Amino acid sequence: MNRDRLVRMALACLVGLIMAAVIAWMTIRHDQRQAGGVATNVAPASIGGPFTLTTHDGRVVTDQDFAGKFKLVFFGYTFCPDICPTELQTIAQAMDLMGDSGADVQPLFITIDPERDTAPVLADYVKLFHPSIIGLTGTAEQIAAVAKAYRVYYARSQGEPDPTQYLMDHSTFAYLLAPDGSFVTVFAKGSTPEQMVEAINAYRSRGR
Repeated sequence: MNRDRLVRMALACLVGLIMAAVIAWMTIRHDQRQAGGVATNVAPASIGGPFTLTTHDGRVVTDQDFAGKFKLVFFGYTFCPDICPTELQTIAQAMDLMGDSGADVQPLFITIDPERDTAPVLADYVKLFHPSIIGLTGTAEQIAAVAKAYRVYYARSQGEPDPTQYLMDHSTFAYLLAPDGSFVTVFAKGSTPEQMVEAINAYRSRGR
C-alpha cells in the first residue's frame, strides 16, 4: 500500500470520525427530546444545498425538481465492490417497507466517479435495486460542488495497475432531507431499513 493510499485512508477515517460525532450529538438530542417514542433529531450543521446534475435518463435537474419530497441521498459509484450495493439495497428495502406511503420519498444515488458513471451506466445500475432510485451524474465540478454541500469525502485511489479499474475512497453515509430541503438526519453504514422508515415517519408525525 503506497503513501498516497494511506493518506487518503487517513482522511476518510477523519471524515468518518467527524460524522460519527455528528451522529452521537443527534443521538443525545434524540434521547433528550424523545416524546412518546417519536424521534426529534435536530441537525447540528448545514448539510445539503442547491445542485445541477444529470439523471440516469439524461435529464438535467436541480434540487428544486425534488422539492416537496423527502430526499434519501447516498453518494457512491457503480464500480464499488461492496458498500455501495449494500447501502442501496438497504434504501430499496426501506422504500418497499413504506409502500404507497413512500410516494413522497425520493431516493437519490449521486456518483462520485463521473468519469466512468455516465447516465447510461447509472441507468443500468440503479435498476438493479429499486425503480424509484434516481441516479445522478455530472461534470467533475458539479460533483465536487454537491459533495462539498453534503460534507462528503471522496478521492480516487492511486497506484492501480490498470488505470481504468481504480477504486474510490469515500464516506458512506446516507442523508435524509425534508420536503423543504432542510437536513433531517444521517444514517451510518449498517443502518437498517426500519431505522430509515422510522426517521421519516417521526418527522411526518411532528406535522412539519
